[in-house]
Amino acid sequence: MALVPCQVLHAAILLSYCSILCNYKAIDMPAHQTYGGSWKFLTFIDLVIQAVFFGICVLTDLSSLLTKGNDSQEQERQLKKLISLRDWVMAVLAFPVGVFVVTMFWSIYMYDRELVYPKVLDNFIPAWLNHGMHTTVLPFVLIEMRTTHHQYPSRSCGLAAVCTFTIGYILWVFWIHHVTGVWVYPILEHLSPGAKIIFFAGGTVIINIFYLIGEVLNNYIWDTQK
Repeated sequence: MALVPCQVLHAAILLSYCSILCNYKAIDMPAHQTYGGSWKFLTFIDLVIQAVFFGICVLTDLSSLLTKGNDSQEQERQLKKLISLRDWVMAVLAFPVGVFVVTMFWSIYMYDRELVYPKVLDNFIPAWLNHGMHTTVLPFVLIEMRTTHHQYPSRSCGLAAVCTFTIGYILWVFWIHHVTGVWVYPILEHLSPGAKIIFFAGGTVIINIFYLIGEVLNNYIWDTQK
């Protein structure tokens, strides 16, 4: 895809995420006023990740346009650093976390929505915003993978980074429960200590699988031999 269409696409997606974040933060929900605020929800963290990622994409597009036809080696070096950062965020955070949020949310939602998204939230969050947080993330990240080639880090480094993020978030969830006595997600209230360990271990495995799927998909799409 040509540079200008990709540039417009990145800008449009970035604006959509900014709109979703602003509308979400404007909602007067009790959960926003408790310890951790919006940052205790993986959905919100993922929205920030996606917005930052597409912000980097827009910045990369602008830098590419500015350096086009320019022989400055310093500018080329800075552009390569920016591209490396963009690719790393896509590989380690934007794709695996985004796909994990969408698949896990809708899987649990279809089983029993009260475990992850109680019906009372419909009074605060409109349907379009719910889909903006839990649905459109997947097509956006797939479109990005199809339109832009991303250089993945070594598999060991990539998986280590994904595990670090996942374990960090799990510890954050346990810390919030330690401080408030309330679990971030209703489903955790129904699980025994052993079941919680299995639940979090399973989630860690799944998000690592999504990292591997992203790597395989990226290589398949951009395999120059094919």
